[in-house]
Amino acid sequence: MAIQSTITLNNGTVIPQVGLGVFQTPDGDTTVNAVQTALENGYRHIDTAMIYRNEASVGEGIRRAGLPRGDFFVTTKLWNDDIRAHRGKDAFQESLDRLGLDYVDLYLIHWPADGWQQAWDDLQEIYASGRAKAIGVSNFQKHHIDELLANSDVLPAVDQIESSPQFTNHELIGQLRSKGIVAEAWSPLGGTGGNLLGSPVLAEIGAKYGKSAAQVVIRWHIQRGVVVLPKSTHAERIKQNF
Repeated sequence: MAIQSTITLNNGTVIPQVGLGVFQTPDGDTTVNAVQTALENGYRHIDTAMIYRNEASVGEGIRRAGLPRGDFFVTTKLWNDDIRAHRGKDAFQESLDRLGLDYVDLYLIHWPADGWQQAWDDLQEIYASGRAKAIGVSNFQKHHIDELLANSDVLPAVDQIESSPQFTNHELIGQLRSKGIVAEAWSPLGGTGGNLLGSPVLAEIGAKYGKSAAQVVIRWHIQRGVVVLPKSTHAERIKQNF
């Protein structure tokens, strides 16, 4: 697909609109190879998290790809246990150490677990230090966003939420857009509850344009202005999704 679309976030940071997600990608060679393959074939955005337990392998894949640091975008996330334990700043440094990076491009609160309000204060300090170029949230609903905005002058750059043609989350995406917050889609190719990519409708559209069902869905996300994070461990599928 050779997708090079980007979106400028509300703080001026530019995010590649298509990234490789590594949720449930096994630590070790599987993740290393997936990340290296992605970066060597045009991807410039990798999305991981502490709880994925593969940050070190993401870092190794990045190093093997050999790109200059300014040429790729890395997201990781603060997990619930660290939110509840008020370990935001320590957990962030641990993620940096595992990744082998001096900074990340985007750091997210993974879920609105108890204590997320203090975690947001920690993220603001991290952002002010320059060690995260942008900060945001994940799995926040409208009432969480409203509470955050009522108590903070710093607007989240993104909210990473579930979204696919099976579950569009259209209303929340519209609410985020109205506040200047970009939506990112996890499970963008459909969740585990159905066979979205086996849809006859997608097959028909794909046949018309010479594209796979996954490529059709990724284009749908792009046209909605959503950052899309397809995942795969298969080299050919990684290439095809981009």
